[in-house]
Amino acid sequence: MQIEPGELLRGIHHPEELKNLSKDQLVQICDELRQFIIDHVSVYGGHFGAGLGVVELTVALHYVLNTPDDQLIWDVGHQAYGHKILTGRRNDFHTNRLYKGLSGFPKRKESPFDAFGVGHSSTSISAALGMAMASKYKGETHRQHVAVIGDGAMTGGMAFEAMNHAGVSDCNLLIILNDNCMSIDPNVGALKDYLTDITTSHTYNKVKDEVWNLLGKISKFGFSAQDVVSKVEGAIKSAMLKQSNLFESLNLRYFGPVDGHDVNHLVEVLNDLKDIPGPKILHCITVKGKGFAPAEKDQTKWHAPGKFDKITGEIAKKIPTTPQAPKYQDVFGHTLVELAEKNKNIVGVTPAMPSGSSMNIMMKAFPERSYDVGIAEQHAVTFSAGLATQGLVPFCNIYSTFMQRAYDQVIHDVCLQDLPVVLCLDRAGFAGADGPTHHGAYDLAFLRCVPNLVVSAPMNEEELRNLMFSGAEHQAPYAIRYPRGQGVMPDWRKPFRKIPTGQGRIITEGKDIAILTIGHIGNYVLENSKKFKELGLSVAHYDMRFVKPLDESLLHEVFGKFDKVITVEDGCLMGGFGSAVLEWMMDHDYYSRVKRLGIPDEVVEHGEQGELHHECGFDASGILQTVKDMMNLKVSDKINV
Repeated sequence: MQIEPGELLRGIHHPEELKNLSKDQLVQICDELRQFIIDHVSVYGGHFGAGLGVVELTVALHYVLNTPDDQLIWDVGHQAYGHKILTGRRNDFHTNRLYKGLSGFPKRKESPFDAFGVGHSSTSISAALGMAMASKYKGETHRQHVAVIGDGAMTGGMAFEAMNHAGVSDCNLLIILNDNCMSIDPNVGALKDYLTDITTSHTYNKVKDEVWNLLGKISKFGFSAQDVVSKVEGAIKSAMLKQSNLFESLNLRYFGPVDGHDVNHLVEVLNDLKDIPGPKILHCITVKGKGFAPAEKDQTKWHAPGKFDKITGEIAKKIPTTPQAPKYQDVFGHTLVELAEKNKNIVGVTPAMPSGSSMNIMMKAFPERSYDVGIAEQHAVTFSAGLATQGLVPFCNIYSTFMQRAYDQVIHDVCLQDLPVVLCLDRAGFAGADGPTHHGAYDLAFLRCVPNLVVSAPMNEEELRNLMFSGAEHQAPYAIRYPRGQGVMPDWRKPFRKIPTGQGRIITEGKDIAILTIGHIGNYVLENSKKFKELGLSVAHYDMRFVKPLDESLLHEVFGKFDKVITVEDGCLMGGFGSAVLEWMMDHDYYSRVKRLGIPDEVVEHGEQGELHHECGFDASGILQTVKDMMNLKVSDKINV
């Protein structure tokens, strides 16, 4: 189904065509672009509120800049739907986030207008500064370099590291702070309070408007505008703000706040800023979900709502006819509360993902024992380590892909000091439509090599509960990784049972071939049990539960009994679970034939989890085919795959 664009939007195939529009037409193109995004996401799903909030900013930037020669970076990339639509991808936008379709994030291979791939937050200023310094080195002083960063992403440590560096440079760098008080959930912390002080200082804003009016009148005289600003703004900022300007203290010239939904004023401001050399920051106030009332009212819910009725605002929901298994994240949230009720030392930590990880359940039950530290994964881990030194038991919940950002802290601050932090890695394995920036492909490989750390993965909800229960009592570092989406047990609230560290379990006895699985992906083997019998095969299935330490007694049984073994994991094959099994086999002088199934050594793009499992050959059909291949059965034998 193709969504028809509005009259003006229909004629925009390249940003250069925006420059032919009048002021009134710029307002109209914003209205049409916003409606186009609403029409598309309501039918196909995807990120929503963030893109609506930057419609005017997107149009203004492409109107003023000479993209792609001027470099424009979006941080985080779910703001970039309007950018994609205006840069030649409107007719393909219905494939956004679908298998083999457009990426939901900026992607350099997809378009020259996507200057930098951004799926993780807080990287834009570093990247834009690198580009700006390179342009200066090459003598390309005409090029502009713009980083659009949300106030949530601004809490990330990388953003401050980059601003600290930018402040001692003299290159053409413009940082646009898109301030809407939101990331996925409401922002927290001192930076949020500081930005609110700036935004609500009426005297400061009034005088700033006068400065902008003056700057607009004299900007035709070139850099004399810089002299005026230098003389006036220092006195304004020191007199009108409760504290000194944070950005000015980093030697970044600060402008704003400005209305991020006044497209014509944004055009004037951006044109003036082009004439002011050096690093600078423009503070834009926007509303996440702007133009769609339900999204403005409940911004967390409408971050990525899925399909919905654009008239009523009702989000589409499947009505199940049978009891449904819960999402793993919800099992985590409810189980953490149960554990906290039993143990007053248990606390919860999340880096700006309370709703995504279901830490919000703990926050509601025990607000004084729950911490949202902002988009700051490194801090989250070391903060948890600090809590652990004082006898608390922190459950630090970070998406697998974002735990990559805190790897040094896992090693240096938790594991080398052998501190009892329970690391819960949500969204492990394929993340689905969010694609390669969000796939949790590498955690098994990068965690299993760290001393003192237990690395585990549940096959179902009951095992997740029991691993959390066991981790809370472990008194040493303990990692639990689990996937995005639903589990397999509608009746999942079972009494807690401690799982001995490193103990796997036998799911099915067999004599022909053994399959060793780690985590939820083992349920694909269960799906094949009937087909194995139809083939006349006796297949043993072992749920290993731990990558570190491995269950050595089970492995002795497997390799002492089977000369054909398959390992299955929803993680990278390079250095992952299968590699661990092979290492153990060789170290113990076994020589079975082993076939490893998992994520290959390549970038796997976005798509539904099942589609990606199938592509990589470790869904139910891929496992069945591998069994048949190892048993030398033809595809046509007895049943079809």
